[in-house]
Amino acid sequence: MYRFLLTPRWLAFSVLALLSVPVCIFMGSWQLSRFEVRVDHHKSTERAQGQAATDAPVPLASLLPDSRAQVPDDASGRVVRATGHYDPGHQYLVPDRTLDGRTGYYVLTPLRVDGGSALPVVRGWLPGNASAARPGTVPAAPTGEVTVTGALQFPESAGTNGVPSSGALPSGQLGMISAASLVNVLPYPVYSGWVTAADPAAPLKAVPPAAAPNSGLDLKAFQNLGYTGQWFVFAGFAVFMWFRLVRREAEWRADAALGLLDEGAPAGGPADATGSSGGAPNPADAAAPEGASEGAPGGASEGAPGGASEGAPEGAPEEAVSGAESAASASSA
Repeated sequence: MYRFLLTPRWLAFSVLALLSVPVCIFMGSWQLSRFEVRVDHHKSTERAQGQAATDAPVPLASLLPDSRAQVPDDASGRVVRATGHYDPGHQYLVPDRTLDGRTGYYVLTPLRVDGGSALPVVRGWLPGNASAARPGTVPAAPTGEVTVTGALQFPESAGTNGVPSSGALPSGQLGMISAASLVNVLPYPVYSGWVTAADPAAPLKAVPPAAAPNSGLDLKAFQNLGYTGQWFVFAGFAVFMWFRLVRREAEWRADAALGLLDEGAPAGGPADATGSSGGAPNPADAAAPEGASEGAPGGASEGAPGGASEGAPEGAPEEAVSGAESAASASSA
């Protein structure tokens, strides 16, 4: 019954289905490995940040020698120590920042360190609307030389949580904490990273360090997980379709062997059975006049040349017809 599987058409289809299964499994396994890599990276980053929070503070110059240096990949959350003077004349409020489920704003004040460059320092968080902050609401920055201890952070970008995507802000406010945004409003060089002060003055509240960019389980990680399931479903679907088509072909051939199909139907599968059956009427036969004898030219009666018998009167004696034929033969002779 299943000898048709050895035909070239079915051999090609079976090989294609057989190859598609390992390809789909390989692609699904690769997507799963990408998801596991992102999960492992997220866990290692969390462990590193937890360890960095308990380490002793290190000098800022050990991680950022100057304002042109970039924050190292493993330096997010590292506790640093910097000494300098605050510049309250260029203090900015960073609106729409959430802490403990409440919306408020950061207070950012540049710290001028040795060499004249500025380190952005978030001195703390206050609840409320930054635009409605009244004079005296924000505590003044300490004067004179101060030593700031806090967690080093990567510069923010447009995709960072809390950063507004568009819209101009009032004077004295800043939407994104980065050297790219501060270099346009400060008259001196700015470090690429920024620091959240560990011990802010009341009523300011300390801002916890944020996770490093691309270190969390973002949408890409869950896309990898979704693609994993999709490829495995494709592998199962290929096997299912192969068995279904094989069963359909076998059932069709069994019906043909039992004579349940039209006689003359070509034996080649359901695709071949879509043509006309051998028992269909011939269009030429359908065009012949009704009652015409088989083999008679032009629809005339058998043996009558050119339909001569059509002119004989109905009911004429057979002898009269024979005599007329003899007379016609004599005159032609």
